[in-house]
Amino acid sequence: MRGNDRFEASLTDEGRYRLLIEAVTDYAIYMLDPDGIVTSWNPGAERLKGYTVSEIIGNHFSKFYTEDDRKAGLPQTALHNARTVGRHTGEGWRIRKDGSRFWADVIIDPIRSPKGDIVGFAKVTRDLTERREAQLALDQAREALYQSQKMEAIGQLTGGVAHDFNNLLMAILGSLELVRKRLPQDPRITPLIDNAMRGANRGATLTQRMLAFARRQELDIRPVDLAALVHDISDLMQSSLGPMVTLEKHFPQALPAVCADANQLEMALLNLAVNARDAMPSGGAIVIAARAEIVAQDEASGILAGRYVCLSVTDTGEGMDEKTLARAMEPFFTTKGVGKGTGLGLSMVHGLAEQFGGRFVLKSKTGAGTTAEIWLPAAAAPAEAITSIAAQDRSWVRQLKVLAVDDDGLVLMNTTAMLEDLGHTVYEATSGRQALKILREHADIDLVITDQAMPAMTGSELASEIHAQRPNLPIILATGFAELPEGVNLTLPKLSKPFLQDDLAQAVRAQFSV
Repeated sequence: MRGNDRFEASLTDEGRYRLLIEAVTDYAIYMLDPDGIVTSWNPGAERLKGYTVSEIIGNHFSKFYTEDDRKAGLPQTALHNARTVGRHTGEGWRIRKDGSRFWADVIIDPIRSPKGDIVGFAKVTRDLTERREAQLALDQAREALYQSQKMEAIGQLTGGVAHDFNNLLMAILGSLELVRKRLPQDPRITPLIDNAMRGANRGATLTQRMLAFARRQELDIRPVDLAALVHDISDLMQSSLGPMVTLEKHFPQALPAVCADANQLEMALLNLAVNARDAMPSGGAIVIAARAEIVAQDEASGILAGRYVCLSVTDTGEGMDEKTLARAMEPFFTTKGVGKGTGLGLSMVHGLAEQFGGRFVLKSKTGAGTTAEIWLPAAAAPAEAITSIAAQDRSWVRQLKVLAVDDDGLVLMNTTAMLEDLGHTVYEATSGRQALKILREHADIDLVITDQAMPAMTGSELASEIHAQRPNLPIILATGFAELPEGVNLTLPKLSKPFLQDDLAQAVRAQFSV
């Protein structure tokens, strides 16, 4: 008989069991007496929980539970389940000797005497922390993907609706403006026209918010000094908030400039401040703060790695529950009463942040207020001073021959009427192909104004065709969309829809200024 065989034969069943248990280091395997006192301890338990045999034998196994779980009676419940059901299984946080926590998978089996009496328990514990964290990360990634796909789908629908609505508003606003200009003052008619124009302008504001959510709004992105911007609108913001709300500003001294459209960012801040005020019907405090942040490559933050500034608006209001928070950025979702909100404020801020190259984050709990964070890319260059554009000389009356191109007959008629009222001669085309034909027949055309979203040939494609034949012919792209196809000359002058006659006149003058 060989040495190993003799050794095996000399072992009792208990000895073989002890060798097996002591060889296991990936699992904590130990025994409890009927009251839950630890009576044995294997090397796996020492490695997992940090206690040596001498430190733990004689202690109650509830020592490994969190304080909250002990107060809830979970250790006693586990032993009760093992006694009555025949086995207890579960997962939860457990505490190591050094105070650190790990996520444990636990099995407790009763040990019975030959007579069937319970003489103790066998307990097996596994550390599933890494697996749990990996699963949580996967769940978060899936949820982020779902939210991204949902918001993208809603954004496409919203952007399409806004585009069509913009065309309708173009016809309404332009026609009302020309009627208002041509009719003599009449106290019975003029106020009605003015009221209709105010209503149409409110509709235009809604479309701008819809386009902002859909990330299709025309933006003027440049370096912006956040502290200066917030300081400049503080008085306006405070007057909007009312005397029951205090406004605080916390900005560090060395804060980098951000890449943003200053005017749109002001509107977003005012929106967030008004929302915060509405969440505090009895008054409270609103804190506007900013901090520099660095996003690492491996962070699952939803934005690219780089330097950012987090601009936050925090209130002490009612807060939102999880269900409301999950839908808060959806367009047209609102918790306000009928007529008290469009549900486009937060969705607009979300779209703007995405269009700036950042993100919008909402944090809220019922009864604990809300924090809205706009993450903005830090600018490489210092902020530029924001100055208003000097009024242009409106006495400029040069008559031009203009080619107006739009597939929407209402918009085309309206644009033509505006241009003719300004003294220009207008040729009309309802497609890119028709426009090219007219250009070949009329070599004296001075300017082309074309819609972007047209079938068969877009406005930018038409511009490329024209520049290939007449590279010096000025072209204005009239569109409500900011997104242009790749390869398009982004310096092509754009006129945002819906536009008034004065907007059109300024755009035309800008092409011939010296």
